[in-house]
This record gives sequence, C-alpha cells and structure tokens, in this order.
Amino acid sequence: MKKVSVSGSLRENVGKKDAKALRRQGLVPCVLYGGEKQISFSLPELSFKDIIYTPDSCIINLDIDGKKYDVILQDAQFHPVNDKIVHCDFLEVFDKKPVKIDIPIQLEGSSPGVISGGKLITKLRKLRVKGLMDALPDRVIINISKLEIGDSVKVGDLDIEGIEFLNPHNAVVVIVKSARAAMMAPVDAYEDEEGEEGEEGAEGEGDTEGATEGGEAKEEKSE
Repeated sequence: MKKVSVSGSLRENVGKKDAKALRRQGLVPCVLYGGEKQISFSLPELSFKDIIYTPDSCIINLDIDGKKYDVILQDAQFHPVNDKIVHCDFLEVFDKKPVKIDIPIQLEGSSPGVISGGKLITKLRKLRVKGLMDALPDRVIINISKLEIGDSVKVGDLDIEGIEFLNPHNAVVVIVKSARAAMMAPVDAYEDEEGEEGEEGAEGEGDTEGATEGGEAKEEKSE
C-alpha cells in the first residue's frame, strides 16, 4: 500500500482557544489513538494533500517531534462553511495486527456488454477490507472483460490473498445495465435483487480498529 510521510508537532495546550490559534497559523489540530496513550498534536494543512485530497488509501509514516508512528486516518472534520479541515483523528497501526481500511477499486478490461450498447454502473468505489499492513493493496483490481448486459460483480466474487472483505458479500460493486434500463432509473436506484444497498463503507464511524478516508462535513467538535 502507498505510504506517505508527514511531520507534526506536539500541542502544548489543548482546548478550543488553542485549536483556533493553530488554525490561524495554517495548522490542523489532531489526535492519535491506538497506542499506549492518546497524543494531541498538529499538522500543517498542506500535509493533507496526499492523505485526504486523493482517491488513494495510504499508510502514513507520522513523525511527531522526532518520534515515529505508522498510522491511518480515522476521521476528518470539515468546517461547514469554508470546507477547511478543522480536526483529524489518526489510529496507530502495527505490523502484526490486522487493520480495517477503505480501499478504492480499479476497473480493467473492456466489457462486451458495454461494447454492445450497455451502460457500466459502478456502485461501490471503495471497499472496506481487513488485513495486515503488508498485505493491503493500493487498489482492488476488478476485471470487467467478461461482463455482458445484465452481469455484475459482487463483493463475494472477489478474492485477494490475505484480505477479508467486510462489505456484505451480495453487495454489487459494478453492473452492466441495458442502455434503456439505465436511462429509466437513477444510479442510486440500482439495488441488487437481494435488496443490498451497495453503499460505500460509512466513513468516520469511530471504529477503533480501522480508519476512513475523508469524512462527511461535520461541525467542529470540542478540542
């Protein structure tokens, strides 16, 4: 999996006043969980370019005043008006302990169903997986070269050594619909026949074993 290195600084004070002062300096208040103790620190806003503002998932090599940690992003909160990052939570991960994380999918090949006039619909752009850090792929590759009109790929069809998929097995990842069917219903209406909603893994749920990339816009929480 892709690795990103960032450097932060310990926070001398914790509270709303200190958090606002940090933001005025272009810094983001953060908290690291999962280790021996909770650590409050800050990161420059620019550090998030390759963490949040990217479709890729990553393991983050975090340096806080010279002490290094392997972490993943657990939650990100955004200002409701200007959409700037106001707070982030990180989770420390370890080589021998499985981690839960969302990984983007990547389609490869040409679908015969699409070539004959069908429409390819991607219902899940990221999949929730569990595995050791060394086994985590950058992306889940899905070959669509055998998909005819009406065919689909479900989570249960996927198999990557060392990885457990946490989405429901009957969740549809990608499907080829006839052009007419695609025009008659919105993408969100394409539920699979067993009623699976096929939504992306909820982000920012506070799972202590894993992380999410990018959160829904939230109001700033108490620092």
